[in-house]
Amino acid sequence: MIKVGETLILEPKFAQHEEKYKCMVVEYDEGCVFVDYPVNIETGKISFLMDGTQLKVTYTDSENAVYIFESEVLGRLKANIPMVQLSCPTTDGFLKIQRRHFVRIGTVMDAAVHPENREFTPFTTLTEDISAGGAALVVPKNTQIDLASKVYIWLVLPFKSGEIHYLRLKSEVIRLSEEKDGRMMLSVQFVDNTESDTQTLFRFIFEKQLERKKKELAQ
Repeated sequence: MIKVGETLILEPKFAQHEEKYKCMVVEYDEGCVFVDYPVNIETGKISFLMDGTQLKVTYTDSENAVYIFESEVLGRLKANIPMVQLSCPTTDGFLKIQRRHFVRIGTVMDAAVHPENREFTPFTTLTEDISAGGAALVVPKNTQIDLASKVYIWLVLPFKSGEIHYLRLKSEVIRLSEEKDGRMMLSVQFVDNTESDTQTLFRFIFEKQLERKKKELAQ
């Protein structure tokens, strides 16, 4: 299920403090996976996990499905790229995380992306699609935003009534990828947002759906 080049998020199961690390899959073999040295998401520093460390591993595939599995640090391998060997279960050992289903609709809107702290310079952009649970946004080339990092997405929602709603949505980065047409796309999941913001998003998406149905019927 895991592919070379995918990013894994590692969480030690018995650490005194909650810590998360990210790493990239370099090689995959039956029963194990080889990754580059994990980087602490909070500090940005390379971390050395002891052999035998028990881990919870999360990753997002190319279709934005999220999987989780248990693993253990098996050792290190010195090659062209220094690697860490992690145990990997059979297919039955992967748990797909079921997220609440939200209708996603393709629509272009003004948006802005701000870091939670000062990890990068805020920038304005356009959405590719949106749901009440997340969004995909076009981002500039060479954008560096860490997977699982927190950002704030500002959206401008224009309604047919003339109302304009401005939303500031705390979000988690779940994917940063290059599309076939060369554009960089940032996928985020909205987190810890108010019921009012969620309902506003539902209203906007429902209105857009009605507009499209009317256009289809008129053709």
